[in-house]
Amino acid sequence: MRGLTEIVGGDFQRTGPTALRILVGSQLRRLREERNITRERAGYAIRGSHSKISRMEGGRCGFKIRDVEDLLTLYGVVERAERATLLLLAEQANQHGWWHDYRDVVPDWFEEYLGLEQDAELIRTHEIQYVPGLLQTEDYARAVIARGHGGESRERVESRVQLRMRRRELLDSSGRRLWAIVDEGALRRLVGGRDVMRAQLGHLVEMAGLAHVTLQVLPFSVEVAVGGVGPVTLLRFPQAELDDIVYLEQLASAQYLTKDAEAHPYRHLLNELSVHAPPPKATPGILRRIMEEL
Repeated sequence: MRGLTEIVGGDFQRTGPTALRILVGSQLRRLREERNITRERAGYAIRGSHSKISRMEGGRCGFKIRDVEDLLTLYGVVERAERATLLLLAEQANQHGWWHDYRDVVPDWFEEYLGLEQDAELIRTHEIQYVPGLLQTEDYARAVIARGHGGESRERVESRVQLRMRRRELLDSSGRRLWAIVDEGALRRLVGGRDVMRAQLGHLVEMAGLAHVTLQVLPFSVEVAVGGVGPVTLLRFPQAELDDIVYLEQLASAQYLTKDAEAHPYRHLLNELSVHAPPPKATPGILRRIMEEL
């Protein structure tokens, strides 16, 4: 319990509910495995099933405090302070995230990402088609969202735009680091008109000068085999108990890779792209040349 005790002893309220669910779930799994208790037996103890235990241990659902209490008793955790630590974190994990205000435009598969993004210490991303969402201007974001959600009302489009701007504000104010590698094609693709693109590129020049942002452009001239991989985001967390998570977004769903063996090829890909792309100090010059050619 040492790692969780340190979180409670520090400013644990800065850790969002998504990371807390994963931390509590991993602790419950460790306690169960140490006692050689099966998921079936644990599920029976909380009037549930082995699949419910699997969801709890994977941080994929909220926690009923009574269930956590019963599991701790089953696992032989009787010391009051130790129980209180895990129960407190479980209670915090059940709180709504900031994105709850936008729940009408946040699909279920994207809600988990918003929580992970908030809790990440480092966000590494490779974008092929568009400027990464955390680096978009409001007008550029509006054009991208309107293109992808053309059948929606103006109010819902604006709600999605404000959600994206809120994510950008949180990045700027949180001290988290963003390392983005953007394909040249995404920067030359006209989105929202020439004025919108020029403003977007100018914004990227400004962002590239910030201490918490590393921005690289992958030129057409660089030959790197990406194997048809689409946008990739890797999230790294300050808690040692949390492994890197890779987020792969599709048209109407997403995939979360949580095992190190699954995340490793994408970590290697991002490392390879960062080596082949011009260094970050060259980025402002590349952006200005593209602006001149618009």
